[in-house]
Formats: sequence, C-alpha cells, structure tokens
Amino acid sequence: MRRINYGYFVRPAEETGTGVPRVEPALGYLIDHPDGLILVDTGMGSHPEVDAHYQPHRVPLGAALAAAGTTVADIRYVVNCHLHFDHCGGNPELAGAPIFTQRAELTTARTVSGHTLPELVDFAGVHYEELDGEAEISPGVLIIPTPGHTAGHQSVVVREADGTVIVAGQSHDHATAFTGDVLARRAGVGVPPAWLDRLLALDPKRVVFAHDNAVWEP
Repeated sequence: MRRINYGYFVRPAEETGTGVPRVEPALGYLIDHPDGLILVDTGMGSHPEVDAHYQPHRVPLGAALAAAGTTVADIRYVVNCHLHFDHCGGNPELAGAPIFTQRAELTTARTVSGHTLPELVDFAGVHYEELDGEAEISPGVLIIPTPGHTAGHQSVVVREADGTVIVAGQSHDHATAFTGDVLARRAGVGVPPAWLDRLLALDPKRVVFAHDNAVWEP
C-alpha cells in the first residue's frame, strides 16, 4: 500500500473543537492488488466557496499518482470513504472505473444540499458500484461501513502478507481520536462507535487515516 499526498487545507476554528484553526493533510491510499490498482480517495475538488472556507493547497490527481509511481490510466477501482469534496475531487478524471460507495452515501450526496459538490458525484462516464453493508471487492480487500462522520462512511480492510491494514478514512479526524475510542472501549467508558469491535476483531497491524499522517498501531 502506498500513501498518496493530495495537499492540505485549513480547518476553520469553528470546526476543530479547539477554538483555533488546524492545518490537515488530504491523503489517499493506493492498494497494489493482483486484480489491479485500487485507489482509496481521489483528492480535493474545487469551488470558490470551498476554497474561501478551507484555503486548500491541492496536489492534482495526476501529479499525486506520479509521485507514487503510477498514472490515472493505471487505476482499476476507486473507493471513496465518503463523498465530501475533499475525498472525491479526482473522481471525474477516473470516469469508467468502478467507484465503490455505500448506497446511503450516494443517496445523501445526490439529495442533501451542501453535502458535496454535485459535479463530483454525477459526471460523464461515472460508474458506481453501490453497496449495502460489507463487501469483498477483490480477494483480501474488504469494505466495512463505519458510519458517523457521514451516514454512509466506509473503511477499507486490506489483508497483506504480514498483517491487516485498515484505511479508516475520516472515521476519526486523527489517530489520537481513534486511540481514545479504542482505550474507552477497553476501559468500558463512554460510547465508542458500534462498528469499532468489528474493525478490531480483524486484528489490524496498523490503521491509517485521510487527514492524519500518524498511524495507529496496537
């Protein structure tokens, strides 16, 4: 698995819970699989209001993939953890490639105003594979619903030769928050996400995130 750097954006103070802005990376993940390359998230879309609000510094999809040693034409499958602008911005450049998404997420993206940028959801050549729950999209690559950030958020589980890696997307804003939920579950404190037991039962060797360079390890 290779991390893909799509740049960064500034999360405003009113969204951080700390009272101060926070700069966050926008990350994707490229899965090398015998069936073909699987790209998890495709970068940040563009819109004047979005740019004014988040001040993004974008690395275009082609340049981001080139830095990882591949090209847009090499991508066989796409998985979006969810369909906010900063996770599906490069989807139109991958027209024709199957895009795996939860049906609930796609419905929200198409019907709820402000959820995302509509032009990133429906475009010429788009090909969705709509899921209703867990699905193995290639041998050893499992998609698991992890709702919370959005109702249709999903994570990707990759069984590698030396252990399991989970791309948890924005299930948590950062690895520290994931750690907090794991420890809360262990201590019997609070209410961790209902799906957390499912992820931990897969015995991941590491968990990676869409907006944090840090990696969770058990």
